[in-house]
Amino acid sequence: MALFLVYLVGMKWLKKILKFSIAVIALLIALLYIFDYDYILKGIRVVYLTGHTTAYIEDTVHFDTNTISKGATQNFPLHKKYNSVSATEKLKKCHERLGTIAFLIIKNDSIWYENYAEGYSRNSQTNSFSMAKSLTTALLFKAIDDGYIPNLDTPVKTYFPEIKGAFANQLTVGDLSSMSSGLNWNENYISPFSMTAEAYYNTDIQDLILGLKVEDAPGKSFKYLSGATQLLAMCIKKATNKTLANYLSTSFWQPMGMHSNALWQVDGTKNHMEKAYCCIASNARDFGRFGQLWLHNGAWNQKQLISKELAIKAQTPQFSNGQNYGFGLWLSNYRNKKISYMRGILGQYVICIPEDDLIIVRLGHKRDQPDPNNNSGNDFTTYIDETYQMLQLN
Repeated sequence: MALFLVYLVGMKWLKKILKFSIAVIALLIALLYIFDYDYILKGIRVVYLTGHTTAYIEDTVHFDTNTISKGATQNFPLHKKYNSVSATEKLKKCHERLGTIAFLIIKNDSIWYENYAEGYSRNSQTNSFSMAKSLTTALLFKAIDDGYIPNLDTPVKTYFPEIKGAFANQLTVGDLSSMSSGLNWNENYISPFSMTAEAYYNTDIQDLILGLKVEDAPGKSFKYLSGATQLLAMCIKKATNKTLANYLSTSFWQPMGMHSNALWQVDGTKNHMEKAYCCIASNARDFGRFGQLWLHNGAWNQKQLISKELAIKAQTPQFSNGQNYGFGLWLSNYRNKKISYMRGILGQYVICIPEDDLIIVRLGHKRDQPDPNNNSGNDFTTYIDETYQMLQLN
């Protein structure tokens, strides 16, 4: 009898604790909606409830997307010495440590080495993350070549006169591409209350961007801001009256004979605005083809898809405090070579080294943190060093 009474008392307390917990959760959810942080609930559902701690390479399935349609596929040539050399031990250890799922070496426009892991293959689509910024800049250049946008000095207010801030009249589309926007965007990847998290999980990215202000003089110095690329994409969409996915398809995906359709994440509005600062799901080979476009200064099969002048400008430093960035592309002089590259937050790389007609593509789960002095990490230099070691072995 005594044990039964203890059991009843315990159950009463358990019910009270359960009711209290439910009340607290309900209050927290209500507060999130009241203060416009309800997007955090989607973040929890997409990330934590799927066993992850941050955005991940296969999260595209949880978002609405626009399709980047391919045309007739052009076969990607295999080098006559394709996969004749194995990865070095140092490279293998780096791949294991950081979870590499695809690694390609493209030499003289042919695939010299190709390897996949964890069940991924040449057909696997994974998230580009910020490599999409480079593709968005390519769309800007194409829009200029097509006459939709006059030039890099075109004011952003031409398309969005409601842009605010002390320096709003001075902001140009070129400033957005070169990361010198002066916008009051907070580039934070940790806080769930940050603008970056809100842009990723919220349903109306344009509303978020149009709430920004140009608080610093644009075009003066480098400051990496995802919001700048997103505003650039909005300008391109308004100028062309096309979705970015459609414009990317007709301008590049189809002419370059990409292997597969790709997917571009969009927000939840009826306008389906692409998340241009991130989030194109494609495969290693097709990302590599885009590297070839930069390697050859905008030319594909001897045809200029974007002007050579703009492609070279993209791979040229613009500011003394941003020697490692041009227009939409990261830059490096590692090994005393002129290198341009596309980069994503989890170690997505398309590294272009023109003097050796060499492209390195790496996709995976993690990266090393970049050195603040040169903005490249140990993984970046390892991929380059070990690629050259492999080439010397052959």
